Parts: sequence; C-alpha cells; structure tokens
Amino acid sequence: MSAASIRIINQLKVDHEAERSRLIDGLRAASASIEPKYFYDEQGCALYGAICQLDEYYPTRTERAIFEQFRGQITGLVGKGGTFIDLGAGDCNKALGWLPHFSPQRYLAVDIAGPSLANALGNMAADFPTTEMVGLATDFSQQLVIPEELLSGKLTVFYPGSSIGNFSPDAATHFLRQIHKIIEQGPDQLGGGLLISVDAKKDKARLDAAYDDALGVTAAFNLNVLRHINRLLDCNFDIAAWRHIGFYNATEGRIEMHLEATVDQMVKIDHQPRKFSAGDKIHSENSYKYDRGEFEAMLNAAGFTEIKCWTNPAAEFWVFYAQ
Repeated sequence: MSAASIRIINQLKVDHEAERSRLIDGLRAASASIEPKYFYDEQGCALYGAICQLDEYYPTRTERAIFEQFRGQITGLVGKGGTFIDLGAGDCNKALGWLPHFSPQRYLAVDIAGPSLANALGNMAADFPTTEMVGLATDFSQQLVIPEELLSGKLTVFYPGSSIGNFSPDAATHFLRQIHKIIEQGPDQLGGGLLISVDAKKDKARLDAAYDDALGVTAAFNLNVLRHINRLLDCNFDIAAWRHIGFYNATEGRIEMHLEATVDQMVKIDHQPRKFSAGDKIHSENSYKYDRGEFEAMLNAAGFTEIKCWTNPAAEFWVFYAQ
C-alpha cells in the first residue's frame, strides 16, 4: 500500500450563516461567550503548540509519560489490527506513537481541518505501508457520525489530550455514548474499545498556573481569538483593551478562561455597536477536571463496563481503556 492510497473524506456540511449568527448572538448576549473552536486560526494553532511546551502546562508531558510507561500493558489490552479511529487528530503526532504497536489495517484520522489531515497523512504514509490512511473531515462537537464503510474489523477509538474536558459533564456523557455506539458496530467477537485521557482535579494553584502561565503565552492564545473574530465579523475589538483571565473554579470542577474588558468601550459587531463596560467578560473556554471515580461513572453511564486506568505517581492525569 502506498501514499497514493490516502483518502480524505469531507463530511463537513457547514451552514455558514447559522455559524455566523451563533457567533454574533454569543457576543451580544448579556453574558457574552465565544466557542473555543474560534481559537484555532493559524496563529492560534501555533500559540497552542507553544503552550504545550511550557513548564506550567503539565497535561501534554504527563500524558506522554503515562503512555510511555504503560505502552506494553495498553498494547496488550488493545491488541493489533482493525480500525484505529483518532478523534481530533490534528497533526496526528499522538497517534504516531501507537501505530507501530497497534498495526491497524486502517488509520482513520478525524478532525475539522481537512487540509491539515491531508498533509499529516501524506507525511506518515511511507512509514506505514500496510496501513490504509483515511482522513475524515467533520465537526464532531455536536454529533459524531462515521460512515459505516470505514468501520471494519476491531474498532479502537483514541481520544487523547484530555479534550473531553471541553464538554460539560452531561455533554461529555452524551458524547461517550456516541463513541460506545460506534464501537458496538464492530464485530462483537473482535472486541474494541476507547483509549481516552482525562485531566484530574488537583491543587488550585497548580491548575491556575497551567492556564495563566508566567510568560503570557496562554494570554496571547486567548486574546488572539479577538483578532480572529475581527476578521470573521469585521469587528473592531481593541486587543489592548482586554486581558486574559484563567482560573480553576473548584465548585464547578473546571478551568474557566475569560477575556475581561479593562476599560469601557463600544465594539462594532456585525455593524451594530455593543457596549462593554470595564470588568465585563467574554467566556471563551471551559476545561472540566475529573476524579477517577467520577469519570469511571460517566463511562459506565455511557455503556462501558470493563475499565482499566493508568496514572502517574502524583495521580495528576488519567488514561483509561474502556470496553
């Protein structure tokens, strides 16, 4: 099998007017908000990559260390062959560490950014000549739909990066049910399961630092969303008139990121002015954290009955394999 066998399937059906209206409504609401997907323009993606290298941002390196320490155990449970479904694949770098061990017949990279998938798969194909490389461009934030013809053999769903934390707990349980339903579409005798990572609840100071680093990279990442919105909606947000806030809300069990107006200002949103007073906030992201028992209960509620968990010595981060 060669690089020529790469397939990119575009399942994106974007209603641009509806997307635009939802974005405008969020900015005009009394409690203004922006969906986190608007972080990821070209500059936002670069800034996120820099965040992952920060001393304060423990999730990426902690997940990597758990994967490396327990790779043999995890491989033994997951097994080889079948279809390896990588949700939110991005540049596919996290899957690269697993493909030699799982040796799937098909690697299915799922992400909203089709061109990025094409580039990543093109770079990987030569190293995995016996694995069919397929990219599925889709937005699974609302509903996860995978064409049945791509679901062959044992199905392993991979959802790393503690990305499940961006869903509210109820929405996360609903999403896990969708994953369970997809895994059930594989032949029962071949097994299949979900390999997922989840950030743990921990000391507030540790969490606060991870989302409000000393160098200000996370602040730049959060503020960059206003530049993106300016381009999308022809707005006139003055970036210098806003500041980043990132903190752990222990009551809700989540990190919250906001943009706070530092002065009174009028902002043009779709040709209409909207007043922001000093201290007004735009809610830009949540990232929920879970105790082990909390997340295992969510997996059970989604239909998974066999669950294995790995963590680091400080129990800062969980990796689950659920069937």
